[in-house]
Amino acid sequence: MGVDAVLVTPTCADPFYRRSIRVSMGTVFQVPWTRIEEWPAGVRELQDLDYVVAGMTLGEGAITLDELVAEDHQNLALVFGSEGHGLSKGTDRLVDRRVTIPMMGGVDSLNVAASSAVAFYATR
Repeated sequence: MGVDAVLVTPTCADPFYRRSIRVSMGTVFQVPWTRIEEWPAGVRELQDLDYVVAGMTLGEGAITLDELVAEDHQNLALVFGSEGHGLSKGTDRLVDRRVTIPMMGGVDSLNVAASSAVAFYATR
């Protein structure tokens, strides 16, 4: 889907866990990844490298995914929170954009796998 790299936080699951390898169909060996040791301070590191950091959230002030795509950012980092809790308050305070995927039929959110697939495709 055009993702250049995956950055995981200290509490994220191990990308080399057997189940992670299986459900990723082995792409964990194709897409570069690293663990960011300091989170949410890592947001500032990305911003210092000229990335626009967009947090996927239902939070206040969120723009739609289509609006984010229309901004046409050269360097974009997408941040996804945990299922259930979403972005931490500390992360939410630091992101440059809050982004939501508009849903119909009274559904307010997608799980992380589905939302990341939609966001990666839209921002490719």
